[in-house]
Amino acid sequence: MKVKEAKAVTGSLTRTSKMPGKSYSLPAWECKTGAKLVKIPGSVCAGCYALKGNYTRYPAIKRAQYVRLKALASPLWVQAMAVQVKSQKFFRWHDAGDLQSSDHLKKIFEVCKLTPETSHWLPTREASILKNFKPEDVPKNLTIRMSSHMINQGPVKQWPWTSTVMSDGAQASCPAPTQGGKCGDCRSCWDRATPNVSYGKH
Repeated sequence: MKVKEAKAVTGSLTRTSKMPGKSYSLPAWECKTGAKLVKIPGSVCAGCYALKGNYTRYPAIKRAQYVRLKALASPLWVQAMAVQVKSQKFFRWHDAGDLQSSDHLKKIFEVCKLTPETSHWLPTREASILKNFKPEDVPKNLTIRMSSHMINQGPVKQWPWTSTVMSDGAQASCPAPTQGGKCGDCRSCWDRATPNVSYGKH
């Protein structure tokens, strides 16, 4: 399968200026847990960046996200994603949106296995999905970070790789705000040797 054919199956990948590689975006309106958290003051999803700004300013972005969401049902999705991802040294799953089901995560596992030279990072708040898996089920080239639901909440205990959000950016470990909003040389999010990554509130 050629890249052009793969894009016709899954939709295109996304490019964010912060990341060292491409990423993948789904509509945040379809988040299972996020749809509940967005209504709770003090949650990490309240004021979600993926529900405003360019995500709503340009209708084409939202349309493209829903194309990707629909594509998850395609039997060619795993192969098509692997064709596009394999050229990336670092890849992020879901710069917007989140896991939709256990089957969705299993498919991501298959993509990771087909792209062993790529380091994958997947942040998620979908604890109800992640509880169906053990850390040893996760391909070695994929780091899944379970995100805490509330700002200033500590890391969750039930998963070995986590992320948190701090109201005081000076207490965060993510260096992007001091590097022009970019990852720079930092790869902590992809690195299993870093148990928790903390971010300043957007």
